[in-house]
Amino acid sequence: MEMVQTKVHHKKRQVVIFIILILLWEAGSESIQYSVLEETESGIFVANLTKDLGLRMGELAARGARVVFKGNKQYLQFDPETYDLLLNEKLDREELCGSTEPCVLPFQVLLENPLQFFQAVLLIRDINDHAPEFPAREMLLNISEITMPGKVFPLKMAQDLDAGSNSLQSYIISSNPHFHVLTRNRKDGRKSPELVLDKALDREVQPELRLTLTALDGGSPPRSGTTEIQILVLDINDNTPEFAQEFYEAQVPENSSLGSLVITVSARDLDAGSFGEVSYALFQVDDVNEPFAINANTGEIRLRKTLDFEEFQSYQVDVEATDGGGLSGKCSLVIKVLDVNDNAPELTMSSLTSPIPENLPEIIVAVFSVSDADSGHNQQITCSIDDNLPFLLRPSVENFYTLVTEGALDRESRAEYNITITVTDMGTPRLKTEHNITVRVSDVNDNAPAFTQTAYTLRVRENNSPALHIGSVSATDRDAGANAQVTYSLLPPHDPHVPLASLVSVNPDNGHLFALRSLDYEALRAFEFRVGAADRGSPPLSSQALVRVLVEDANDNAPFVLHPLQNASAPCTELVPRAAEAGYLVTKVVAVDGDAGQNAWLSYQLLKATEPGLFGVWAHNGEVRTARPLSERDAAKQRLVVQVKDNGEPPLSASVTLHVLLVDGFSQPYLPAPEAEAADAGPADPLTVYLVVALASVSSLFLFSVLVFVAVRLCRRGGAASVGRRSVPEGHFPGPLVDVSGTGTLSQSYQYEVCLRGGTGTNEFKFLKPVLSNFMGERVATDTEENSNCGNHFGFN
Repeated sequence: MEMVQTKVHHKKRQVVIFIILILLWEAGSESIQYSVLEETESGIFVANLTKDLGLRMGELAARGARVVFKGNKQYLQFDPETYDLLLNEKLDREELCGSTEPCVLPFQVLLENPLQFFQAVLLIRDINDHAPEFPAREMLLNISEITMPGKVFPLKMAQDLDAGSNSLQSYIISSNPHFHVLTRNRKDGRKSPELVLDKALDREVQPELRLTLTALDGGSPPRSGTTEIQILVLDINDNTPEFAQEFYEAQVPENSSLGSLVITVSARDLDAGSFGEVSYALFQVDDVNEPFAINANTGEIRLRKTLDFEEFQSYQVDVEATDGGGLSGKCSLVIKVLDVNDNAPELTMSSLTSPIPENLPEIIVAVFSVSDADSGHNQQITCSIDDNLPFLLRPSVENFYTLVTEGALDRESRAEYNITITVTDMGTPRLKTEHNITVRVSDVNDNAPAFTQTAYTLRVRENNSPALHIGSVSATDRDAGANAQVTYSLLPPHDPHVPLASLVSVNPDNGHLFALRSLDYEALRAFEFRVGAADRGSPPLSSQALVRVLVEDANDNAPFVLHPLQNASAPCTELVPRAAEAGYLVTKVVAVDGDAGQNAWLSYQLLKATEPGLFGVWAHNGEVRTARPLSERDAAKQRLVVQVKDNGEPPLSASVTLHVLLVDGFSQPYLPAPEAEAADAGPADPLTVYLVVALASVSSLFLFSVLVFVAVRLCRRGGAASVGRRSVPEGHFPGPLVDVSGTGTLSQSYQYEVCLRGGTGTNEFKFLKPVLSNFMGERVATDTEENSNCGNHFGFN
C-alpha cells in the first residue's frame, strides 16, 4: 500500500464513513461479549458460536465463517470439527492494552452466502502477574531541622502494569518516630506516596535517616516493591522554593520537532545568597521513556523525544525546584498532546474471492475494513474505486465495506480487473492509502463454437488414394478451458440414401477431413454434408457448417468410337465411286470420351492408309474425305486406320480401321469375297448374331428394292458421281480439337446408310437415326444396335 497526499477525484464514487461512530450495527443486532484470562494457554474453549448466534449445526462451516480482528490479528480460531471458538494464542493484557481498563478487543464474525456480520468483543481479564516497581532503588530528601511537623513531602510513585484490583493500591513505610506515609489518589487515577513529618528533626541528634518505602498491589496474594529513602537533616534554611502556580497546563502538537519549547515554569526562594538560588528538575523521571527535559536554571521544558498522540494523549509531570540549602518545592504539569493528521488510513482485507463467475450479478468480491489511528476530523474517511469499473462499494456494519459487481460480467470482453481501492481521510493535509487487488473472471459456457466459414468448398481429384486428407474445417470458441475445447463430427445427411459414412470422415480433434475411398468423377461429381462442432462445456454448445466436395476429373477414360463399331460380326466397307472428286465425304468417325473438360476434347488423325495422300481426316470432326480425285490407278480396296486422341495429360487414344472399296458401280463382283471377309472377321459376338438374325428376317422384304436401287445407280453412274461431288475447302483444316461434350452426332448429310455385307450375300438399306444420347463413358448395347452397320454415304439431303 502506498500512502500519499491527494484530493479525492470528483469522478470517483465516494462513501463517507465516520470512524468516531463506533456502533453501526445491523437492525436489531447486539454485540456479544466473551472474556478470557490473560496468559491462558492457546486452544482453550471460548464460546459455542453456533448456539450464541442461533445458527444451525454445521452452518458456520457451510457459510465459510471467519473471525476478523483489527489488523488481521488472529487471537481466536475455529475448531475444525465443531467450529467452537478457541483461543489461538496466549494473550498478555499489558502488551495489548497497557494501562487501559477494561482491555477489550472488538472483532467481527463474517459469514458468506449470504453475507452477514456479527459484532463481538473479547474481554481480556487481568491476573496479578506484575509487582509494583519504583523508578529508582533510592530516593534522597533534604529536610531542614526547623521544618515544622505536618509538613508533607511528595515521593516518587511506583508503577504496576496490572489493572483493577491487581494494580498498586497502597504504600507503607518502615517504622520510625518522625514520619508516616500517605497514599494520595491523583486525578489520572494513579496513587502517589507522600511523606508526612510527625516529629521535628534535630540535626545535632540525628543528621541522617534511612527509611524503607513499600508499594503494595491488591492481588491475592499481594505483590510488593520497595525503595530506600535517605533523609539528610539540613541546618537552618528558612524558606523553601515556591512555584508561581501549583498546577500548570500545556499543549503540544504531536509532530513538534525535537527541542521545541513546551512551557516554562518558575519558582522563587525568599532566602538570600545560596539559599535563595533555585534549580529545576523533573520529579520522578524515567530517563529512557521521558519525552521532556527541563533546563535546571531557566525552568524551560523542551521536547527531547518524538510524541505520538496515538500512543499517549497526555503526560503528567512533576517539577521540583531546589534551593542552595537543599530545600525544595514541587508543582504539577499536565501536557496534552494535540493530534495531527500523521496517520494514513489503513485497509484490512478480510475476504477476497477470485476468480468470480461471469454472467452473475451482485457477486460479493471482497470484504474489508478501514480505520485511521488519528482522531476527530483526521479520523473521518472516504472510500472509493475507479468510476469506470463495473463494481460498487457498499458500506456494511461498523467500518466494513463490501465490493460487489455492478452487473453481470463477460469474461470474453474482459477476463481480469485490476481494482484500486482508495481510502482517504478528511484531515489536513489529506492522507490516502491505496490497496490494489486483482479479480479474475472465470468462464461459463455461454459461447457456441463458431466456424471460420459458414460453407466450405473442397476439391478432390478423382481416383484418389483412400484416407486422403482433402481439407479441414475450423471452429473457435471464445470461452476458456474445457468450454473452449472443440470436438468435430459428421452430422447425419438430409438424404438417407447418401452413403456419407463410407465417403468421408472427420478428425474429432482438429477438423481434418479425409476421403475414405477412391472417388470416381463419372459416378459422383459432387456431394454435400454438414460438420458439427461442439464444445466440452456443461451443457455443451454446438454449431454446424456446410461442406461441399467437388470431384475433379482425371484423364482416366480413353475415347470410345461409336461409329463405325469394330465389334461387328463382319467389317464394314465404305463404297466410294471412282468418279469422286477431292473432298468427297467417305464417312465420319464418331467417338465420345467419358471424362470432362479438356480431357474430353477429341482430335482425329489418319495413322495408316493403303495409299497415303488419297484420303484425309478432318481433325476437329472426324470426317474422312478424299484428298484428291480418284483414278483408275488407285487400288480398289483401301484400308484406313484413324486415331482418336483426347487432350488429357497424358493423352489417351483409340483407333478404328476403315475399309473403303472404290467401285464403278454397286454390283456383286466388287464386294469382297466371303472367304476373305470371314478370314478377317474374328469370332462373332452375341450381339452381332442377334443383329444378323433380325436383319435376315426382313432381308427378303428389302432384297428386291435394293437390287432395283443398285441397278438404277449403275445406269446413272455419271449422274450419281456428279451428285456425290463435294468441293474441298481450301486452306488449312480448322483447329485440331473439338469438344463433343461426351456425345457424338453424325453430320446432317448422313441421311441414309448402305451396308454391304459379303457374309450374307444380301444388300441392306437402313434409315439412320441421329445419335443424340449422352454416352459419358457408358457402353450400352443399344448403341451397338443402332450403329453396328456402316455404308456408303451419298449425301442425299
